[in-house]
Amino acid sequence: MTPSSGAFRPSRRALLGSAGAGLAVGVAGGALGRQALAAPGSSGTGDALGRAAVPFHGPRQAGILQPAQARVQLAAFDLVDGAGRDGLRKLLQQWSATAAKLARGEEAPSAENQIARDAGPCSLTVTFGFGATLFDKAGLTDRRPAALTPLPDFPGDAIDRARSDGDLWVQIGADDALVVFHALRVLQRQAAGLATLRWQMAGFGRTPGATAHPMTGRNLMGQVDGTNNPKPGQDGFEEKVFTSGAGDGWPADGTYAVVRRIRMLLDNWENLPTDRQERVVGRRKSDGAPLSGGTESTPVDLSARTSDGTLAVPADAHVRVAAPASNGGATMLRRGFSYADGVTADGSPDAGLLFVAFQADPMTGFVPVQRKLARGDGLSRFLRHEASGLYVVPPGAPEGGYVGQFLLG
Repeated sequence: MTPSSGAFRPSRRALLGSAGAGLAVGVAGGALGRQALAAPGSSGTGDALGRAAVPFHGPRQAGILQPAQARVQLAAFDLVDGAGRDGLRKLLQQWSATAAKLARGEEAPSAENQIARDAGPCSLTVTFGFGATLFDKAGLTDRRPAALTPLPDFPGDAIDRARSDGDLWVQIGADDALVVFHALRVLQRQAAGLATLRWQMAGFGRTPGATAHPMTGRNLMGQVDGTNNPKPGQDGFEEKVFTSGAGDGWPADGTYAVVRRIRMLLDNWENLPTDRQERVVGRRKSDGAPLSGGTESTPVDLSARTSDGTLAVPADAHVRVAAPASNGGATMLRRGFSYADGVTADGSPDAGLLFVAFQADPMTGFVPVQRKLARGDGLSRFLRHEASGLYVVPPGAPEGGYVGQFLLG
């Protein structure tokens, strides 16, 4: 997805939003992408941060290739009984029109509540996905893609089904928390009578401008996270992330999203000395460099050994077990966010990672990697997978169209 080449015309909401901002543009691992999306002629300050806009329409949905924003709301909805195909069509038409307006910094066409009135679009993206159950409810069973099958159970899972799955999945990202919440609240109100909210989760990342120069972000364990994420233009990227339009009848430019809520056992983790943490992950905590040597961007040398002959990157280190080379080349485009929701019943932090990964086929992407991680990853001792979902993400909508139109039009 690329920014529109047309002139940017800030809305009233965007103009109001630019008045009080003062952050420099820049975010871990994504400053260049954000600068490319800023309004033409902007200064690179908070004014540009608020006015940055990502077009909703295009061959692919926004919120997949763009740099992860500072805030996210993930949610799933279930169609109400009797909504059927016509109700789904009406909902997706309404939602698509709303998402397009909000992405431009305009007010919602209905259910507007003024929560984000003083802000610009702030790189807002809204991404829609379909769960397996949606196809039956909408009378589209014969159109369900073959790869949209339930994820298997993995060792160590503690999945809460009330916070998992769902007919419709929505990912809303932006660099302002009010803009994100506003978008979700509007979509929820517009769904009245057609779909009900099944679950909702809020996440966050590093705020743009918080570092002196672009850096890969850190997770709540303090580790640099995302160094080896695949990048557009790399060999095999398109084939491993996006559907090709061949095989199971699903069109090109779609993808599949695996969503997992992964609680980090931070009390246990933080009791480990730093050198032990580094051996569990396989990277230095200070700068993200692999234990095999070099800098953060140096490829991990899985064959490297220390002076005493032991593996520099331990056999159960996360970077070794998760590496594509250890999983038959399995690749995912990860777009995760941290979350913090107070404490659990035993007083430990209810905090961790909202894991979102896009891939052309989850059975050759996420599933084999997670099976291996569950069996042999040293980091798994400090994680609990507590919610899960798999959704097929349709291609983007053309101007004047809506997401999923090829199914329902």
